[in-house]
Amino acid sequence: MALPPLSLLLMFLALICAGAVADSFAVDGGQTRFARIFSFGDSLTDTGNVLRILGGRATISRPPYGETFFGRPSGRASDGRIMIDFIAEALGVPQPTPYLAGKTTADFRRGVNFAVGGGTALDPAFFEGRGLKLFVPVSLRNQTSWFKNVLERLGSVHEQRNMTATSLFVVGEIGMNDYLIGLMGNRTLSELKTFLPQILGAIHSAVSDVIAAGARTVLVPGAIPLGCEPELLTLYQGRVGAGGYDPESGCITWLNDLGELHNRELRRVLGGLRREHPGTAIVYADLYRAVTDLVVSPSRYGFRDRPLVVCCGGGGGPYNFDTAASCSAAGTTACADPSEHVFWDGVHFTEAANRRVACDVLERSWVVTEAGRRRIGCD
Repeated sequence: MALPPLSLLLMFLALICAGAVADSFAVDGGQTRFARIFSFGDSLTDTGNVLRILGGRATISRPPYGETFFGRPSGRASDGRIMIDFIAEALGVPQPTPYLAGKTTADFRRGVNFAVGGGTALDPAFFEGRGLKLFVPVSLRNQTSWFKNVLERLGSVHEQRNMTATSLFVVGEIGMNDYLIGLMGNRTLSELKTFLPQILGAIHSAVSDVIAAGARTVLVPGAIPLGCEPELLTLYQGRVGAGGYDPESGCITWLNDLGELHNRELRRVLGGLRREHPGTAIVYADLYRAVTDLVVSPSRYGFRDRPLVVCCGGGGGPYNFDTAASCSAAGTTACADPSEHVFWDGVHFTEAANRRVACDVLERSWVVTEAGRRRIGCD
């Protein structure tokens, strides 16, 4: 009997691998099962690492951060929980331990959060060589190095791969601080676009690293709409330039265009990674759409009609933001009801908005069932 063409054999093997991945997580009722989360990113994901780096110098180290859920500053850039908290809750897995808070191997077996507020996709040398000032000198390469250190503590290679195969990996959001550093350094849009290939290269490398370690499911969030950030709306007030403001959202058009460009190119990179690794589920999470939905239609989701006004700040003006009087600084206060606001401070979201973003992300992916979404209060 003639052998089938090589292309058919490869397709058959890819289908077997994909089926094995799906079967390894299937339980009764179609629930997707993970034992833990490993996460990487910046302040949208960090649950305590930057607090251990900066201590009392971090704005998030002081009230009213954490007031809604934890009753104290928890290391999160919000009044309460952030997206990774809601994803863990929906999956029914432990909250991943902040890497810098881990003390024992048992801490790391529960899952680990490597994200650092202010962290970048690119290494510090990239910015230093351009005369740009970093927020925190921690890159995605540093975070993946920490991940490799954790793996070495988790037992034999066989044990390590068993753990990674049954974990959800969340890589991002990452890269927005890279652009923000350029913006704070008065770099032009054309210059910021030159950052993009290297940012995407760093994300590609991180995803490849976790897959090489045995990851079977990787969730990769894209960029948020930078033009909707109250900090940047305040910074560029009166000098928005070409494109002006989007009439529907009130956000800065050229900054949002940068976010959309980032996301288009990120999806292209992820498509290539899927072809390289057909046995791994690589899922794109559309944070851009999730956030713009809240800004364009706030009342639909229970938010007030002026979604770009921050809850915690002391700046007054159209966005209640001032860099010199940011949230937790002397003389600033939080609004009476953060759940009515999309933005907590000038950059980050309220717990209520983080819940809605998590719900949107989970609705558009298969990593959690409808029962899991209901667990975190999704409609």
